[in-house]
This record gives sequence, C-alpha cells and structure tokens, in this order.
Amino acid sequence: MSLIIAYIGKKGCVMASDKRRIGYFGNKEQLNALESELYSGKIKTDEEFKKKADEYGISIKLTEDATKITTVGNCVRGEVTTKKVFETYRKRIYGTTMGYQIVELSGSETVSREAGEKAIIVFGNKFAKQEAEKLINKKWKPSLSLKYMGDIFEEILTEISRKTPTIGNTFDVLIKQPKFNKSEAQRHLNVSIDKDIKVLSKFRQKLQEDLIQKNKEIALADKIINKGDVGEVVSVDGKMLHVKLNSKTQAFDGNWKQIAKPNETVFMFSDHNHVELGDKVVIQDEKLCLKKDKSNLKCDIILCSL
Repeated sequence: MSLIIAYIGKKGCVMASDKRRIGYFGNKEQLNALESELYSGKIKTDEEFKKKADEYGISIKLTEDATKITTVGNCVRGEVTTKKVFETYRKRIYGTTMGYQIVELSGSETVSREAGEKAIIVFGNKFAKQEAEKLINKKWKPSLSLKYMGDIFEEILTEISRKTPTIGNTFDVLIKQPKFNKSEAQRHLNVSIDKDIKVLSKFRQKLQEDLIQKNKEIALADKIINKGDVGEVVSVDGKMLHVKLNSKTQAFDGNWKQIAKPNETVFMFSDHNHVELGDKVVIQDEKLCLKKDKSNLKCDIILCSL
C-alpha cells in the first residue's frame, strides 16, 4: 500500500508520495498471512520482507517506478489502488487552493465523493498512516511555505521507509497554487474530476477491447493449421495462384482480421511452373506446399481451422 500525504489550504496544495510497487505471486492464504505481518509493522526492512516471503512460499518483486500522484488541471491527484479478482478499487484525493475532494471508484464507477476546504490528509496502510500522523504533529507549523511543506513531507516519507518495506525510498512531490476562493476551488475540482473520470472510463473501455481482441487472437492462434489439406488451385497466373480454401479452412492477415472464409479464394505464390488446376494445397511438417510433389508455396496469410 502506498503512502500519500497532502496539504490543502489557502496557500495551495502540496502532495507527496512514495513510488514503491510490490508484485506478489503465490498461495492466497499464505499471501494474506504475509500481508497481515507486513501491514502491521512487524516487518521492518526489505531484507526481512524477502526472507519472510520465502518462508511463506511467496514470490515478491519490489520496484520504484509507480506514479501515485499527478497533476490534473490546476489540481494535484493522489491515488491508491486495491486490485480484486474482477475489479480495481481506487481511492483518490484531488487538491487545489482552498479545496479538495476524496473520490472512491470501483472500476470507473464513482462509489463515494466528499468535499472539503482545508486539511492535511494521509492515505496509507494502518502502520504507515499512524507513523505519518505522529511525524506531522511533531514537525508541522502552519506558517511553512508550500515548498518547505513538501520538504517536510519528503523527510517524513524517508523516515517511515526505514521502518516498513511498504514504502520505497524514492518520492514524488507536487505543488499547485492557483488563486481560488473556496467556491471557485470546488467548481474547478468538479470540472477536473469529471473529465478525469471520463478519461479513466475510456481507458478502461480500451483495455477491455484490447483484452477481448487478445483473447480472440489466443483462440485463433490455437487454430493455426500445421498439418493437413487447406484447399486446391483454381487459377494460375504465372507464379501467382488462386487457391480455393476447403470447407474447414479460413484465412487471416497479420492483425487477425479475417480475409477469407471457407470456400473462398486466397492468393499464393509458387517458384515452379508445373502447377496445374485442381492441384491440392496442404500443410506438411508446418510448410505450405503442393500435395503432389511437396514443392513450396508462399503466402502472407494465416490459415486456421474453423
């Protein structure tokens, strides 16, 4: 789980986060047990985390490449995610001068949305959040500039990263300070958030379409013919042949777009001059050839069974 710290007030908004991403692979029950220890603060270092993961039989991958905060219009957005089997839950904070909104999403559907004017807000697992709140109370002064607030947030992230491997050791800090009063801030937040969620919805739709296409490609790849009859020659024009596919063969281009159905014709090419009408075309030893003499044929299509 990430750690995101945000200040929203009359000076503007400053937000800081770590960049750690943790990848897991292994038994679900063992993973839940490992996460329970991790998020309670019992595991202190990356080395302890890796050792404990080995004990539970869980493979982990730690990287420092996650972007958890970004700018959206004149706002800063922070996001933490929880991935379930069929859905991703997102908790976001959008902040600007004199206003913020916290939005919870299931996929791209809004579950809840609340607004405020001034606050210091922390997103994170229980242990990291408690540690951050203690350090904020210790270090915070309301007279600080936004730049210095960002420096303090980065110091806090650094201190907590030494106590838990849930937080990495590289950070992002972003500041926005447009001149808004509280009503202007909420109007801007409403417009910016609505646009941002629409972008997320379109992105998810594209992912879904890509997934459908990928599943289609996988299904078709399983049907690629590597042995057997595929059709017969119905026309010869020099080295170019017109081949009529049989009733069980279809053809696709390199992007898996269907270009010929069963019993339709496709182009193939031969380097030989002895091709005759009615010659059978087969795939043998994964090579396209004439059945009568095994002479090679060429084509730029993918032949699949129904």
